[in-house]
Amino acid sequence: MRNILTAAILIMATPAFAKQTITDVVVYDHTKTVTQNIPVTETLCQNVQVPIYGTVQGQGASGGDVLAGMIIGGLLGKGITNKDNGAAAGAVMGGIIAADKKQSKQVVTGYRTERQCQQVNVYQTSTVEVYSHSTIRFYIDGVRYVVDFQK
Repeated sequence: MRNILTAAILIMATPAFAKQTITDVVVYDHTKTVTQNIPVTETLCQNVQVPIYGTVQGQGASGGDVLAGMIIGGLLGKGITNKDNGAAAGAVMGGIIAADKKQSKQVVTGYRTERQCQQVNVYQTSTVEVYSHSTIRFYIDGVRYVVDFQK
C-alpha cells in the first residue's frame, strides 16, 4: 500500500514540481471505537403451579327437589300462559331442571409444579476498534503535507 501511495505522490509531482524533493513519506491508519448492541437469545425457565382438573359428580336431586321444581314450573307456566297446558309444560321443565343437578362437572382438584421455559432476546454491549481512515504525511522541500484517504 505504501508503494502505491508513494507512486501516487510521485505522479502528482508534475514537471512544475520536478526540482522539488519529496521526503519522509509515512502512512497512518486511524481507528475509532464503536459500541454495538448484539442480540442474544437466552432460555428463561421458572417453576409454575399448573391446575389439575378432575370430574366430580354433582349432588343428585332428591324427590323433594324434583317435586318442588315441578310445582314452581307449573305455577310459572300457568301464570305466563294462563292455560292448563302451560302449567303442565312448566311442571315438566321444572322437574327436568331440578333433576339435571346430577350432571358431572370439571373442577380443580389440585396443583402440580411444572417447569416452563421460554426464549427471550437480550442485548449484550460490545466495544470494538474499527478502521476509520488513513492519512499520508510527506514533506516537499521542507513543507509538511497531510492527505486523508479511505482504503
